[in-house]
Amino acid sequence: MSDFYIEDRECNSDESQECERSFELVCETRQKKLKPNRAMLRCGNSGALVLPVNTTAGARFTLTTVSVNVKDFKKPCIKLEFTSDIATTAAFLILDFQVFKQCKDIATPIPIGPIWTFSRSLAITDSDIFSFFVCDCDICDDECCTYSVVTRVASTVTVGVTSINHASLSAFIVDNDCNACK
Repeated sequence: MSDFYIEDRECNSDESQECERSFELVCETRQKKLKPNRAMLRCGNSGALVLPVNTTAGARFTLTTVSVNVKDFKKPCIKLEFTSDIATTAAFLILDFQVFKQCKDIATPIPIGPIWTFSRSLAITDSDIFSFFVCDCDICDDECCTYSVVTRVASTVTVGVTSINHASLSAFIVDNDCNACK
């Protein structure tokens, strides 16, 4: 994104019709400097998990986390991106993934966005990239928060061996203040 925008056009000719017809030749563009918007990228720690065989429904595991500090941001908005590699060996299962947020004054983590589901309906050996993103624009200007991706076994019981590898969560934080452009 440019740090400038076109404010208006100023012609060097006294005849406005002639100026409009030959805009490229006689008109020049004035630019106005925009106030800078802050942006920050935070990468969390990479996680991995091997699900125990016969894990029962409802079992929860935290895969990865990322911490952010939005001090000095104006109405921050955070895009959280999760990616992982899910490998199964003769496995049948359904896993739910969700992002949770815990800030300094919150005792219990709160869910952010929808639940994302990965399912393996046949007991096969395979590997898949599983990724999603969600935005959180409901955050105060001076908060420090930790975001976590939690997976929950949604099927009645897992069969076979499943590993979730290279699970990573990143946060892209930007100013979301509409007045920053004025």
